[in-house]
Amino acid sequence: MMEILAVLGLPLMGGVLLALWGHRSRAPELNVLVSLGTFAASILLAVKILLTGPMIALDEQFFVDSFNVFLVVLTAFVSFTTAMFSRPYMRNERILSSLSNYQIRLYHSMYQVFCFTMLLALTTNNLGILWVAMEGATLATVLLVSLYRTRESLEAAWKYFILCGVGIAQALFGTILIYFAAEKVLGAGGTALLWTHLNAAKGFLEPTVLSIAFVFLLIGYGTKVGLVPLHSWLPDAHAEGPTPVSAVLSGLLLNVALYAVVRCKILVEGALHNRFADDLMMGFGLLSVLTAAFLLWRQKDIKRLFGYSSIEHMGLITFSFGIGANFAGLLHMTVHSLTKSAIFFAVGHAVQRSGTKTMDSIRGLIQSPAIGWGLMLGALAILGMPPFGVFTSEFLILTHAMQSHPWTTPVLLLALGVAFAAIFGKVQSMVWGESTGENLPHPPASLPILLHLSLVLLLGLYIPPHLAKWYHEAARLIG
Repeated sequence: MMEILAVLGLPLMGGVLLALWGHRSRAPELNVLVSLGTFAASILLAVKILLTGPMIALDEQFFVDSFNVFLVVLTAFVSFTTAMFSRPYMRNERILSSLSNYQIRLYHSMYQVFCFTMLLALTTNNLGILWVAMEGATLATVLLVSLYRTRESLEAAWKYFILCGVGIAQALFGTILIYFAAEKVLGAGGTALLWTHLNAAKGFLEPTVLSIAFVFLLIGYGTKVGLVPLHSWLPDAHAEGPTPVSAVLSGLLLNVALYAVVRCKILVEGALHNRFADDLMMGFGLLSVLTAAFLLWRQKDIKRLFGYSSIEHMGLITFSFGIGANFAGLLHMTVHSLTKSAIFFAVGHAVQRSGTKTMDSIRGLIQSPAIGWGLMLGALAILGMPPFGVFTSEFLILTHAMQSHPWTTPVLLLALGVAFAAIFGKVQSMVWGESTGENLPHPPASLPILLHLSLVLLLGLYIPPHLAKWYHEAARLIG
């Protein structure tokens, strides 16, 4: 129980502290320190779960097993490295964008609150608290996306708030329907919303109600995942907010929303005993992959480009869970989070260095090796080039699709090929050529980029046995 309290308590207390002192000169270091403590607590929690099995704590309101503890560790790690990246990035932004003390304080405090809401959503056993945590994450990121107070950032924040607000309302209705079905079996009260109780009684829940509930839950939480056609908020939010926010949106929040969908999918499968939920996820996933791949060609803003890339990859992960390739889906969740956040780290400094987000105006990034090589290698990794881990996970998804749903294989190959051509051509022209940028007041953070890409390379060459066992156990829990 102490491990759960530490994982949740540290970012919450960090948010309060940084709301008071987040504008001071050492606030970025405090942000890193709090994130490091959260990551350390997540490691202790993971070790305990792996040694002793699933944990239920605090009057059954929290539940941790191999599935969600894996995402807790991933979320805490990427939050920590993003805090490391944001240390020089936000200092540069304070100079280049003339951010006020209030804006800097708001950024640091909301960053920790955002991390808290994601970790709360991952660890809670109560579907009602899960919904509240997802809504809290929306509110925190709205404030972060609108940080610059420009017309474009305010428009993106309102678009994000309205679309995700409508989506989260659908998820609330789906949650109410689950409670309605569970009340007849488990009785009125809080236990009818506890996932462990629902999972134990899923075979007795009304199938028709559960099927309707899953439609609303998939639409609601799928809006947060960025599934087509519910995706239009995502590129704008990525483009207009600070780059560390883009990194955690792409690398973490989309995973958390998909986690909520998968938890509900487990209940629906147990009640219906058919492929209703799987087919819906497969269909939305395939549509997202294909649509996002072609939309990549139209992008001129570098942050929007990789925002659409996130839609493509989240569609691929959703598709993999729909066809039952759970191991591959979990692996792709990991490597996508690490790779996409590393790309945004490089992109953030590239935009600062060039003074523009327009790709046609960015050239010669290789003059700053951390930025140029980070963007080039990150792009190759996210495009599925061997020996990076994205190649491994995509290969596993494709081979599983060939066996279970052969007709989807050409569609996936077409989408991946179109995405490769669109991104590689644009990134190559930005990395090479005559430099158009200036040196930054504070040197870019190269360590997080190097660390993330090294881990993605390692996972492409060798998955440690303990980690593979962890993935297999989590995949078994999903079903």
